[in-house]
Amino acid sequence: MALKYSARDRDIQIALKKRGFDPGPLDGLKGPRTSAAIIAFKRSIGFRARDYVGPLTWAALHRREPPETPVTTAPVPWLAEGYKRMGLHEVRDNGILRRWLGSDGHALGDPSRFPWCGDFVETCIRLALPQEDMSPLRGNPYWALNWRHFGQSCRPAVGAVISITRNGGGHVAFAVGEDERRIYCLGGNQRNSVSVVPIDKNRFVPASWRWPSTWPLPAPGLPPMTSAEASSINEA
Repeated sequence: MALKYSARDRDIQIALKKRGFDPGPLDGLKGPRTSAAIIAFKRSIGFRARDYVGPLTWAALHRREPPETPVTTAPVPWLAEGYKRMGLHEVRDNGILRRWLGSDGHALGDPSRFPWCGDFVETCIRLALPQEDMSPLRGNPYWALNWRHFGQSCRPAVGAVISITRNGGGHVAFAVGEDERRIYCLGGNQRNSVSVVPIDKNRFVPASWRWPSTWPLPAPGLPPMTSAEASSINEA
C-alpha cells in the first residue's frame, strides 16, 4: 500500500533528525526508516519501543533543550594529533605505532594483538589536553563504551568522541563528517590502522556523543563528506 503524506509525520521526522535519530528523507511519509528512528528514540528515553507517537512521545520529541554553554569553532587539538598518525598500520608500522601509543605514559600493549581504538583516543586526548579528567573512564580507557562517561554530553560535532556498540563490546573514535546516512570517524583499529571510515547513523544513540570538559563545547554540525567505501560493520 502506498504511503500517504502527513504534515504531522514530517514534523516528527524533523524533530527526530534534530535529536540525532535518522528518519530518512524529511518527506512526510512514514516508512521503515522513520519507524525505526521513532523506536530508537523511544528506547533511548525509556519508553516502550514501538513506532507509535502518542502525546508523551510528541512532548519528549519537541521539548526545548536548555541553552548550552558558549560554543567554539576553534581547531580541535586532539583531532590534529590523530591526523598526524593517519595511515599507520598495526602490523606494517607496529614499532612506530606502539611508541606513539605509549607516549602519553599509558598503553594497552601490542596493537597487532589487542583492540586499540580506546588506546588511540586516549593518547590523542592526553597529549592534546593533559589537564583533562580521565577518572570517569573508571580506570579503563581501553573499554570503548566507558567513553560514554567521559567529559560532557554534546551534539554531533567535529571532534566529538563517539562510541558505538558492536559484537563483543564497542568501538570509540572521533566524528569528522557525515553524509545522508553515515558518520565519518577518525580512529584507530579501523581497517587495522589509523583511518577515517563511514559508520551507519543507526548505530549511534544520544549517549554516543561526548566532549572534553576542559575544552569549550563545539558549534554543532558535521561537514558533508562522500565516499564510495562501504560502511564499517566490524571495527578491527
